[in-house]
Amino acid sequence: MHAPLILAGPAAAQPAVVPAVRLPGDVSPGLTPDGSVQDLLANDPWWLSLIKAVVIFAALLLLTLFAIWFERRVVGRMQHRPGPNWNGPFGLLQSLADAIKLIFKEGIIPARADKVVFIAAPIMAAIPAFLTFSIIPLGGPVSMFGHHTALQLTDLSVGVLAALAFASIGVYGIVLGGWASGSTYPLLGGLRSAAQLISYEVAMGLSFVAVFLYSGTLSTSAIVQQQTGGWYIWLLPVSFVVYVVSMVGETNRAPFDMAEAEGELVGGFNTEYSGMRFGTFFLAEYINMINVSAIATTLFLGGWRAPWPLSRIPGLNSGWVTLVWFLVKVLLFLFFFVWIRGSLPRIRYDQFMHMGWKVLVPVSLVWIVLIGTARVLNTATDLSTRQVLLYMGIPLVVLLVLAAVWPQRRRTGPDGERPDDVAAGPATDGPSGGSGVVAPRLGAFPVPPLDLVVPVSPRRAALPPAPADPAAPAQQPQAVPAGTGSQGGRDVVS
Repeated sequence: MHAPLILAGPAAAQPAVVPAVRLPGDVSPGLTPDGSVQDLLANDPWWLSLIKAVVIFAALLLLTLFAIWFERRVVGRMQHRPGPNWNGPFGLLQSLADAIKLIFKEGIIPARADKVVFIAAPIMAAIPAFLTFSIIPLGGPVSMFGHHTALQLTDLSVGVLAALAFASIGVYGIVLGGWASGSTYPLLGGLRSAAQLISYEVAMGLSFVAVFLYSGTLSTSAIVQQQTGGWYIWLLPVSFVVYVVSMVGETNRAPFDMAEAEGELVGGFNTEYSGMRFGTFFLAEYINMINVSAIATTLFLGGWRAPWPLSRIPGLNSGWVTLVWFLVKVLLFLFFFVWIRGSLPRIRYDQFMHMGWKVLVPVSLVWIVLIGTARVLNTATDLSTRQVLLYMGIPLVVLLVLAAVWPQRRRTGPDGERPDDVAAGPATDGPSGGSGVVAPRLGAFPVPPLDLVVPVSPRRAALPPAPADPAAPAQQPQAVPAGTGSQGGRDVVS
């Protein structure tokens, strides 16, 4: 059993005892019993907190410019083209040039738009995105301007729930922006975004429950501290997969970008936006990408902790070097966003909602029951963690294999016929002389036939002549030159 470690420094007035489970060289004084840095941040002067806020704001802007350049370069590499390479070294200033162009472009407001809401919607989408990063631990305890502090602006006892709340508020900007535009396509894009948030926010919240059960806290810094012995990605792989899928749907990124599908909704909720108002929506999207990547790093990849076996080296889990590990992990998630955008096509909206409600949510609920049972067996009995994993993991694997190989029941039509038999009918010749069209399957997504012919628009009938205005002056007859006349309504020349 480890010897207790007595806290010293700011928390000396109320001594607390925590197990000494930290690795050699990972000295973190001033932590609370659960490992959070609330007491450490409580002693920060106001000007130090102000400096942290300004640095976070500037860092998010710079990371957004870098993420745009990074995405265009990686997608260009995947498509065998160079990408931006003209402005600045390696094209790094291309994003800055685009931002300056948006600033000086005219901001057009549609005539039917609600001007107040139309202007406020981009701001409502961007502000919560900036607030989310304030609860993220960017590194371990460091010394700044002679003060011992942590690389974090604030540490709330319910920090993860605050991140979910900020993400929920941000969607109001998208929904109101689509509604205030006074147009059909932006409204549909805003409604799609609201549906996506409801569907995938539930799955994302359920993926956090297993982390809470194992860490025993909702503080982001304490969750990082609880991963000293191992990252939660290895202990909770199902929660990690569910969160990764949910974070892509939460940020409206491809292949889940139905809220701004070009082929269906022109531009989605921001169709009517231009200038820097459009740029603010763009900024909020990329900052949300960084936010969800930072949350995934904090909850599942050990936060600012060095990967094994580098974590065994003294000094690599303390000081300013911890900021490097955090940024590297966030960049890996950003690469994942770009990778799936360049690799996967956009799915249909019904498939997207089916995945959220009928796959992710049920899987998360079953996983929470299993994790809760494992925690009870691990704490209330003499079984070790390895025994609990063996006793519960082997039956679970057997059930998954049986579910995968079990023959599926084939759907039948209203007369007891199989869809294949109903669909197999005589082929009809299309207008272009083709061999025919296969009838759609029963219960499948409605697909228009391949020989669809759009009817010709009817011609407009000629409007009757307007009645003569008696108040108008009489038209003087024009003189007819000699040698001309009129026969049968035609002018003739003799």
